[in-house]
Formats: sequence, C-alpha cells, structure tokens
Amino acid sequence: MKPRCSKMIPSDNCSWRFDLFHLPVKVFNWHYHTEYEICLTLNSEGSMHIGDHVSEYNQGNLVLLGPNLPHSWQAKPITTEENLTIYVAQIPAIWLDNLVRLNPELAVLSEMLVLSLRGIEYSQTTTKKSLALFQAMDKAEPIERYILLMQLFNLMVKDENYKILSSSFFTFSDKTDISVDKLDKVINYIYRNYTDVIRADELAIIAHMSTNHFHRFFKQRTEKTLNQFITQLRIGKACKLLINSSALVSAICDQCGFNNVSNFNRHFLMVKGITPTEFRESIKSPSPL
Repeated sequence: MKPRCSKMIPSDNCSWRFDLFHLPVKVFNWHYHTEYEICLTLNSEGSMHIGDHVSEYNQGNLVLLGPNLPHSWQAKPITTEENLTIYVAQIPAIWLDNLVRLNPELAVLSEMLVLSLRGIEYSQTTTKKSLALFQAMDKAEPIERYILLMQLFNLMVKDENYKILSSSFFTFSDKTDISVDKLDKVINYIYRNYTDVIRADELAIIAHMSTNHFHRFFKQRTEKTLNQFITQLRIGKACKLLINSSALVSAICDQCGFNNVSNFNRHFLMVKGITPTEFRESIKSPSPL
C-alpha cells in the first residue's frame, strides 16, 4: 500500500505542531510527512509499522520519526473505559536542523536526528517520564511549550536503551563508498522482486561478486542473511495484507512469495510469535487504528 503524504500545519504562534488525541478507535493511516515527529501512544496495544519494521507494542509507546519515514499503528484500546490517547509533536526539519546547526548546545541531538530517519523507540523509563512533559505542553503558552520540547529532546537523547526500528536503507548512505552503490542495486532488485524466487547467484552478478563473497558482503552490510532479509520483507507485506484485506491466508501466502501455507505459517510464527490467523484475529476488534 502506497503511503499518503501528510501536510503539517503549525500550532498557533508556534514554529511546530502539538496535538493531543483521545480516540475510541481510529482507521489505519499509512502515511509520511517532511517533519520530524515525536509520538507518545497510551492506553492501547497492537502492532507498530515504521518503514520496513513491524513489531508489537503495549501500554506506553514513545517514538521519534525522521522526515519522509512511512508509519502507522495498528492499535486497539486496552479497556472500554479508557480511550486511546496520542500525543504528537511535529517539528519542521529545516527549522530543527538549523537550530541544531546554529546552537552548540543542541549539537548533542545530531546523532539522534540522523538515527530518527530509521525510527527510534525509547525505553519504558523515558516513555513514562515523557508523559509529564506532554501533559504540560497541552496547557502551555508557546514559549513554555518550546522549552518543554527542548526538555523532551534532552530526556530522549539521554536514553541509552533506545531501539532503532527500520533497516539502514531508510537512512542516508555514504555515496563515496563504492560498495553502497552495489548494495543499493541489490536492495532495489530485492524490493522489486521479493515475492518471486530470488537466487543468490543472480544478486552476486548484479553486485559483480562471487556468490560466496556476496553472502558475506550482504550479511556484513545488513546484519541479516539474504533469506532472513527476504523473509522479513515478505512477512511485512503479509501483515499489511492481513490488516487491510479479507483475503484468505492461503491467497496471502501466494501473494507474498511463500511456496505453501505450512511454510508461510512457520516463518510467520518465527518472526511474529503468532500465526497469520492469530495475527488477524488480534486486530479485528475493535476497529483498527
């Protein structure tokens, strides 16, 4: 499914946007935008879709998303008494990047902002502390809200237990490294053809390497074997089809490149911890976010 580009409108008298949502349910919204986004999701559980990453979450979930990174959540309220609560801060990239460039005090944010192009999930300790800052933002004047945003960045950058979400292909590459061009060609080929049979010797020819060298090169650069990488893409596509269509599991199996349902179930269970049918049942009720 092609992500939709969203337009950010700043809050009144602010350079950036703050929003607070209390929702019983919300439709799945696969989208991206040119701003950085800090998102705190409360009172829900489900699956998180960030770039090429899909994982489960529950209770508090705090993430930082870089510009143009597709994302959405597949969530449901934990109880009928509590609405799903979402705090969102969207910060224009040019504005924030210039702040960091022009103010030595903010240089500590540089690495975090680069990593955000792949999506960053923060620890539960940081997530819980962030709630007080977001709550204060809701009633704050513009200058107070700006100070709270800086406090939030300071809290996040000090978290040593963060998790990077998407693969490295969702961030900037060093184009002076000739191997990057080789890997880009291989990855582009895989993304175009991952639902078909892909042979390592075919990819080795694209990269101008022997097959043995290619296997070592690919694992070193991606931290995954070729089979693991392709399986991750296929399972990611399967999750989206299970969420957004009513197609039979057997049909989805075929669309995602698995040769039989048994093989599909085995790989899905290995990656997600549940079967495709269980995954679909887990997001049926209430309506998806």
